[in-house]
Amino acid sequence: MGFFDYSYSIRDRIAQNFKTTLYMLFFSAIFAGIFGLILGVIMVVTDRNRILENKVVYSILDKLTNIFRSIPFVILVALVAPITKNIVNTRIGPKAAIVPLVFSCVPFFARQVEQALADVDPGKIEAAESMGASPFQIITSVYLREGLPSIIRASSITLISLLSLTAMAGLIGGGGIGDLAIAVGYQRYKDDVVVVSVILILVVVFIIQAVANLLIRKTSH
Repeated sequence: MGFFDYSYSIRDRIAQNFKTTLYMLFFSAIFAGIFGLILGVIMVVTDRNRILENKVVYSILDKLTNIFRSIPFVILVALVAPITKNIVNTRIGPKAAIVPLVFSCVPFFARQVEQALADVDPGKIEAAESMGASPFQIITSVYLREGLPSIIRASSITLISLLSLTAMAGLIGGGGIGDLAIAVGYQRYKDDVVVVSVILILVVVFIIQAVANLLIRKTSH
């Protein structure tokens, strides 16, 4: 018998779990990306000596971000379970897994965005202000435009981190390729399933990194 015989015999199950992983990754990334970007921008512009300086707003968002970043994902799943129930009407399954995944990634991505935009040349911001640009125009035309390559880089890091978190989705019946690797590959001593799962995850990681590198080269100026 070949090493991958068992993996081949459950190839349909592997394919289904891989699709589940991509499903969780895709929708979690969209929501985390939107909310994380908004949060990161607000934190930058309300920080000290920024265009919309507001110590109270920044302090609150800064503390909330730090708190949620420090909560382990396993605990976060239980913590947001009532919210998950209200949003998707269930606490188990791939849809339910998306909610804690978003809660976990939003503060992480927001910090990455904050750092990316904080590195934008202050001279360009001052020049835009002197020309009468509104805060919204400065955010869209200066901050986001100049910080785009760094934001793309941060997005790739967040996606890869998010992909690793989907492996823990099995805690709430989320399924996915990571859950299959543990439930079948590790617990049933089917090493070939673990190897196949790792290969599939690495393929996704390489694609994310390759696309990010391409976009960074095209947006750098």
